[in-house]
Amino acid sequence: MSPDNALHADGPRVARPPARNAGPGMFSADGSFAHGPAPLTLEAVRQHREAGASENLENNRNQKRDTAMMTIADHDAYIAAAPEPFRPSLERLRALLARALPEAEEMVAYNMPGFRIGGSVVASYAAFSKQCGLYLLPGAISQHAEEIAAAGLKATKTGITFSPRKPIPDDLVERLARASRKDAGA
Repeated sequence: MSPDNALHADGPRVARPPARNAGPGMFSADGSFAHGPAPLTLEAVRQHREAGASENLENNRNQKRDTAMMTIADHDAYIAAAPEPFRPSLERLRALLARALPEAEEMVAYNMPGFRIGGSVVASYAAFSKQCGLYLLPGAISQHAEEIAAAGLKATKTGITFSPRKPIPDDLVERLARASRKDAGA
């Protein structure tokens, strides 16, 4: 057993190699390599808990879990639960999709409101922390890709994201919904 690995009163000593490209602060004032910040002590953890951080962390976990487990019953409940700045955009999308897809049934799948024709979900929408999204069948997005880009919107294979300040133009929403219905064969 090498002296570096020998057991000492304060535990085993393990040689730590110096960090690559060590920058300022990596060496102590005497020129020896510094191994980073000291580990947390039980006292530091106790003080942190007494300060309420542990309780706040637990409250945040519970709130996220409760939000994630919340089930949305219908379009009205989804819009009511959405952040205030997004509600007008969601109401507008709902009305435009209902007008473009009059035969569609309103439904909720995966906690997201949408419109179904037969067994196919042809359009849905959602609100997130910083943006909203409109989701359609892939053929609708690819068919209108140039218009989506010209409007300055970001699209994926099945969705378009937008902010309330820069919404999807109404006529484009309706064309996309009709194209999605056609893509579903409805």
